[in-house]
Amino acid sequence: MKEQELDLLMKQHSAQLLRIAYYYTKNLHTAEDIVQDVFIKFYHLKQPIDPTITERYLIKMTVNKAKDYLKSWHYQRLVFQEKWLSLKTSQQDALIVRDEEQLISDAVLSLPMKEREIVAYYYLEGLTLKAISELLQINENTLKSRLVKARKLLRVQLQEVEWEVLKDDTL
Repeated sequence: MKEQELDLLMKQHSAQLLRIAYYYTKNLHTAEDIVQDVFIKFYHLKQPIDPTITERYLIKMTVNKAKDYLKSWHYQRLVFQEKWLSLKTSQQDALIVRDEEQLISDAVLSLPMKEREIVAYYYLEGLTLKAISELLQINENTLKSRLVKARKLLRVQLQEVEWEVLKDDTL
């Protein structure tokens, strides 16, 4: 692969891959590192990838890299530190008023991983259930069940926020 081809791929897919990595890690800097690692690894591939599946391949690489990060010792240590610090600052945080967009973002990020990734792909990335099914290699009906569960969880968290997507349970 030439550097010009890589540059073009980065311009086309960086934003999407960054969002996907962020959905998993909830940290912008970590997401940027993951995307950078994905492009470096893609650049050094020995065998060429079919251009028709390049986007799906990059997405899958990003998802795998993000999941690996979440399993890492470094991440586990950060989670522990954040929980410890949040106990000390929770009274201050309760006084901060958030706007509707921030509430929704927080609610989505607080979903369990399985539900959060479906919501992210379906609503934020605009992928169809079939495309998500192929990407994650999960049955389409399982995805529908997870999406319904995610909506219920979001509805509970966002009772005072009018978010039209939560009103309809049909797919």
